[in-house]
Amino acid sequence: MSQHTNLLLPLFETDQDKEVERKTEKLTLNGGGSVWRFKGNRAAKEAASVSIKSVLSRLFENCSKDVKKTILPLGHGDPSVYPCFKTSVDAEEAVSESLRSGAANSYAPGVGILPARRAVANYLNRDLPHELKSDDIFITVGCCQGIETIIHVLSCPKSNILLPSLIYPLYYSHAIYSQVEIRKYDLLPDQDWEIDLQGIEAIADDNTIAMVIANPHNPCGNVYTYQHLKKVAEMAKKLGIMVISDEVYKHTIYGENPFVPMGIFASIVPVVTLGSVSKGWLVPGWRIGWMAMHDPNNVFKTTGVVESIKDLLNISPDPSTILQVALPNILEKTKKDFFDKKNLTLRQNVDMMFDALKEVPCLVCPKKPESCAYLVTKLDLSLLEDITDDVDFCMKLAREENLVLLPGEALGKKNWVRISIGVERSMLEDAFARLKSFVARHVKSQTT
Repeated sequence: MSQHTNLLLPLFETDQDKEVERKTEKLTLNGGGSVWRFKGNRAAKEAASVSIKSVLSRLFENCSKDVKKTILPLGHGDPSVYPCFKTSVDAEEAVSESLRSGAANSYAPGVGILPARRAVANYLNRDLPHELKSDDIFITVGCCQGIETIIHVLSCPKSNILLPSLIYPLYYSHAIYSQVEIRKYDLLPDQDWEIDLQGIEAIADDNTIAMVIANPHNPCGNVYTYQHLKKVAEMAKKLGIMVISDEVYKHTIYGENPFVPMGIFASIVPVVTLGSVSKGWLVPGWRIGWMAMHDPNNVFKTTGVVESIKDLLNISPDPSTILQVALPNILEKTKKDFFDKKNLTLRQNVDMMFDALKEVPCLVCPKKPESCAYLVTKLDLSLLEDITDDVDFCMKLAREENLVLLPGEALGKKNWVRISIGVERSMLEDAFARLKSFVARHVKSQTT
């Protein structure tokens, strides 16, 4: 049903599924009661239920062959599957050289190999007033392992973490799984999606361990200013908490605001930066990232955070050694024109879709993005006849048009919808036509 099958989960039952079902029925009939003392652990069920993969799986199941239209997967955030978004030749050559060298066939230390850690430190030091050392860097399986690691390390009884109301949902999943209470703070769409600092002070308490920010922000697409980030640092210091800064989109900026790393303010508050090559280099499948500890006052060491990170990484899977060996060349040799070309394509897609959505009044985008690969739109339910919320909107859209968008509930905020623009332009044009057709069928009739 779609040429992008690597984005989809199977929509059909396999022969293996039937065989398992048959055997299970036989055991139930002949065994009377269960004699087996083992069963699957259900602890991850709630955590997995809020993941993007879980939400998209349910949406794809709603798509129909009867619609006679290809599936348009605009709920994903993976431009790499489309011909117009290819990674840099320099990055490809770095991986090829690593593979052929024979130097990347062994296990790696849990914290990562020294050349990779040193390369990340040098790469980040370009924008910092203080100098990171290799010991301040931990290599991870993409940014995802960084999220998992820092939340698990900080979790303790009765702890809570401050997360923005719109955020990559893996933060929610790992907080839930680690039994860390989630307290949401607001972002202000009419103020360039700035953080509601007064709201943060109101919800924090003595059990608050950290606040998470995303800069550039995923999914809102804003880039925070120096002045605003300094206020964030001062607020975190006042509360006695660290700042976890997700900066995976630092090379995906096509607006006017320059990127400012949160680590600049480490003299005010300790900062953990999470990064990876996945978004900037368009290679999410490579799964190579890092955690950077911005800590000139040695707070992370004296509180045992660094030791706990090392312990956890020693019992976690390592990133591919091939990618670790390649990482220095990826970071040092990729040319600026690669990023410029990618960002120009994204900006053109944003401009086109932002203007087109003005013809769909029930989806309001409060601010044109200047980063990332999405449009975040507010769903105005008052204009629609038989749509109850954002999930219902996206489910019916998938069923009627084979168009998959991501409901805001998956990102932590009800009645918003995320549209991925990191796709071929022709897909956006098709998606807009289907969206207009869908809304025309569900819009409330005008009364006089």
